[in-house]
Amino acid sequence: MNLKDLRGAAAIVGVGHAGLGQANGYTEMEILVQAAHRAVTDAGLTMQDIDGICTASVAATMWSMPVIEHLGIRPTFIDSTMLGGSSFVAHLLPAIHALSTGQCNAVLVCYGSTQRTSTLSRAEIGRVRKNFDPQPYETPYDPLSPLSSYALAAARHMHQYGTTREQLAEVALSASKWAQLNPEAQRRNPVTLDEILASPMVSDPLTVRDCCLVTDGAGAYVLVRADRAKDMRHKPVYVLGNATAVWNRQISSMHDVTVTAAQESGRRAFDMAGVRPADIDVLELYDAFTINPILFLEDLGFCAKGEGGAFVSGGRIAPGGELPVNTNGGGLCCVHPGMYGIFITIEAVRQLRGDTGARQVAGARLALVHGNGGTLSSQSTAILGTADAL
Repeated sequence: MNLKDLRGAAAIVGVGHAGLGQANGYTEMEILVQAAHRAVTDAGLTMQDIDGICTASVAATMWSMPVIEHLGIRPTFIDSTMLGGSSFVAHLLPAIHALSTGQCNAVLVCYGSTQRTSTLSRAEIGRVRKNFDPQPYETPYDPLSPLSSYALAAARHMHQYGTTREQLAEVALSASKWAQLNPEAQRRNPVTLDEILASPMVSDPLTVRDCCLVTDGAGAYVLVRADRAKDMRHKPVYVLGNATAVWNRQISSMHDVTVTAAQESGRRAFDMAGVRPADIDVLELYDAFTINPILFLEDLGFCAKGEGGAFVSGGRIAPGGELPVNTNGGGLCCVHPGMYGIFITIEAVRQLRGDTGARQVAGARLALVHGNGGTLSSQSTAILGTADAL
């Protein structure tokens, strides 16, 4: 068996979320459980049908154990690999392996965070991260992490390729326009390009509008084998390709801060799926900062290296543009509870089902989801498709 044999072998058949924005009075476990039950119900299953689980958390190293306990399940497949924000895209392939070998029959992928309303201070959270995630070449200098790392990548891209502040702002403007079509988005107020450019500087060259939201939120999705998926409640969304690549943890260890391991994860995911960038109808890219979509559009092959700034200009990735990107408003305007990868996966599934209302991309049959973790550290690419794309 090779990876191409797993193309379309499993499908996402249920999605759900909870606590988007501010989950006042709830813990991250409580909103995770809510999202999990909604995804399982959406699939037409019960929690007793779930015998596989994938989950991860910044706050706990043994997170899968209390999640299993709270859900009341006894899974035969467990994956708690923690790769930051890309984790819930990276969980796809191990889950497909487990389903294909008969190790389990229904996998729940879930995440929850109350980082906005948590009683832990940012200083306390920072100390936890430094203890469990030491970065010896950076931590001694106490950078404004992860913001300063992404600002470094943006500044280098501007220096090396002539990318402009206006082009970064175009990413934020596009996200805002998509968010205005999404009643679930947390930042829906209209904004102009000039207003984005005039917003307060946080870490040069990134302003507050170049940075993701800080919200609460939980998300979940359910995977089953393809032969079972066609009889489920909703139109199945098949996983055609998935790959993960890690080249570094610290941004200071990158050979070139404008080139990410998305080059590798994208190439392998496209190869498994048997499609090309030109075939993709909708993209959901991890946009913790405005430089991210520019880098990922280049590294995934949608434009040449250094051309990402020009590529996103003129409304090209906004509603009505030729390439819809981050159709829910992204981490910049929709929701961003610490690790965002599960929410881009949910949005891609909903787009391919055709149930996203005013922001629906007409005729969408192929979607690319790309997750990023750490400081341009882990990259995971998934290509999803409808039955027409099999």
